[in-house]
Amino acid sequence: MSVPYRTSFNGKLDRLSSLIDRLRVQVTNVPAGCADGHTANLKIYRTEGQGLRLVFCPSREVGAADRQAMGPAADETTLVAARIAITGIGRQLISALPGILSITLSEEPYLNAVVMPLIEEVAVPRCGGQAAFQRLCEVVVIRLLRHAMEEGKADTGLLNGLSHPRIAAALVAIHEAPGEAWTLEKLAEAAGMSRTQFSVTFRERVGATPMGYLSNWRLDIARAELDAGRQVKSVAGLCGFASPAAFSRAYSRRFGHPPKKRSAAAA
Repeated sequence: MSVPYRTSFNGKLDRLSSLIDRLRVQVTNVPAGCADGHTANLKIYRTEGQGLRLVFCPSREVGAADRQAMGPAADETTLVAARIAITGIGRQLISALPGILSITLSEEPYLNAVVMPLIEEVAVPRCGGQAAFQRLCEVVVIRLLRHAMEEGKADTGLLNGLSHPRIAAALVAIHEAPGEAWTLEKLAEAAGMSRTQFSVTFRERVGATPMGYLSNWRLDIARAELDAGRQVKSVAGLCGFASPAAFSRAYSRRFGHPPKKRSAAAA
């Protein structure tokens, strides 16, 4: 078994890139003066003492309670407000985040470093500003995911699994090579754990069995590939199913209709 795991610049296992590749981030800039009554879910505040605070509500809909929690303190001024909508398979990362993240940026210099040019793009509008704002918001999302993973902000789910070094190795194996003929034994080997220890720890951390997670990941990729116009037979092989018939049965159980229907709709 040889799976080309991606590594980060320091040579360590890259736990996020295969998921981030599948995120789709749409950003709408909201004028700071209109932010309180808008559906902005990312805000940056400045206090009278010149300190910065970032607040992010990852959920798709910002309810009344969330808007209240995201509001400024008495001594805060809104510098940036944006609506960030995240779709794609990698959105599992986002659903694993807490309902609201509130971060004092003086305590997180790596986040502060990308927030400063974001503030600049709003304060000093220039040509290409909207494109720059979009890309900077994407980087903010990535760094928030790192922050949540490294600080243990998620109690269960995908981010919680990725924060465990051994479970992360198995998850990256699944993400990088969904078509591999994975078995429980092979995934446990990738994690460097016994089969029993791996199964128990994976379920505790991720909230699903290893093979259940693998199946769902394959089917999520399959649906995205069908939407992109790929043929059922090609998608079945890409996602590790023994035959198009086996793929069709699994797909129908998960989504309630055969993959040919999805493929025809995409066409």
